[in-house]
Amino acid sequence: MAEVKNVPLHVAIIMDGNGRWAKKRFLPRTAGHAAGSKIVENICELAFNKGVKYLTVYAFSTENWKRPDSEVKTIMNLLREYLKDCIKKSTKNNMRIRVIGERSRLDEDIQNQIKELEEASKNNTGLNFTVALNYGGRDDILRAARKAAHDYKDGKIDIDAFEEKDFAAYLDTKDIPDPDLLIRTSGEFRISNYMMWQLAYSEIYVTDVLWPDFNEAELDKALAYFAARDRRFGGIKTDNK
Repeated sequence: MAEVKNVPLHVAIIMDGNGRWAKKRFLPRTAGHAAGSKIVENICELAFNKGVKYLTVYAFSTENWKRPDSEVKTIMNLLREYLKDCIKKSTKNNMRIRVIGERSRLDEDIQNQIKELEEASKNNTGLNFTVALNYGGRDDILRAARKAAHDYKDGKIDIDAFEEKDFAAYLDTKDIPDPDLLIRTSGEFRISNYMMWQLAYSEIYVTDVLWPDFNEAELDKALAYFAARDRRFGGIKTDNK
């Protein structure tokens, strides 16, 4: 296992390329999603062993409902299977699991599975693993703004003292630090409505590798890229070294 220094605290991933992976093999797109889902657990273990404390993956966006019904159904069934085994896996790996996104559109059985999993894993102290499900960055911000507006109307907010950190507390990620590194597979250079507020100062690493082919060597490349970055958050260096 390669040793990487200056490891990001929080890594976010856009797991792209399942459909293209399947097409290259003359398989249906659904086969790509099945292959991609098997990679997630391995990457969780690898990331934690390398020092990553928070890992967030983009599993299903608010825009993904536009895909063919058969593909959406397959993704949801894969999610059900994942959630079914996840309590046992999270306990075994001491992993805390959260789900962000608007849950109300999900089937009731999936919502119940999510609640059960979050409750069962809330005291685990290993990797903090977050799944973005029916998630959109704009939707996250809009829902946060609505909550804040209601609190202002109820007299709970001093608008003149309201700061970024106060607004961030209304976002789905209120208990999670912003990502230090965003990894996007399949070569697309865009964030696709993913954690738009939270990614403001994240380093972005794009690889042509399709998600089902993403492995330890590819993760090491992303972490090495991050380690070489000079992160100033809008400031400048104060020394001449």
